[in-house]
Order: sequence, then C-alpha cells, then structure tokens
Amino acid sequence: MDKLAGLKEILTLDPKNSFVRYGIAMELATRGETDAALAEFDTLLTNDPDYTAGYFMSAQTLANTGRTSKAIERLKAGISCAARAGNRHALSEMQTMLDELDR
Repeated sequence: MDKLAGLKEILTLDPKNSFVRYGIAMELATRGETDAALAEFDTLLTNDPDYTAGYFMSAQTLANTGRTSKAIERLKAGISCAARAGNRHALSEMQTMLDELDR
C-alpha cells in the first residue's frame, strides 16, 4: 500500500484527524496534484482552524502555482492563527513569506 492510500485509510477510521488530513494534503502536493492538495488543506482548516502548519503549507502550494493573492490571504490568516497560539516561529516564517510575496 502506498503512503497516500494508507493515510486515506486512516482518515476513514478517524475523519477528524487533522494530522492525517495534513499528511494527505502534503502527499498530494508532493505528487503535483495541486488542486486536490488545496482541497484537503481547505477541509483541514475548515475543520481545525487552529492547525497553523496548514496555513503555511497551503500558502506555499498556492504561491508555487502562481496564485499569489490567495497565498497572501492564507498567510494573513495563518499569521493571525499563529499569534493566537503564541507560535512565534510559525508567525515569523509566514511573515517572511508574506513580505516576499507582498512586494
């Protein structure tokens, strides 16, 4: 069984597992299945709006496909999330990326 199939099987057993959904999104992005990856990131952040890494990685995926304005929106939401959580490292990474995209 490949990695994606294994993750999807786990998700069927635990549909609210944010870590697994994040893993599925990342695996899809790695495979170049961008739209499917972004759909998984969207579902992840809808179900778990405090999953900070989801904002950053979905913003990177958006930026890599030239969807800069959407990446900027996602980074701004992620920065707010990181600030609420007190995650200064994630906040700093997203702010740096935002500064580079928003020139």
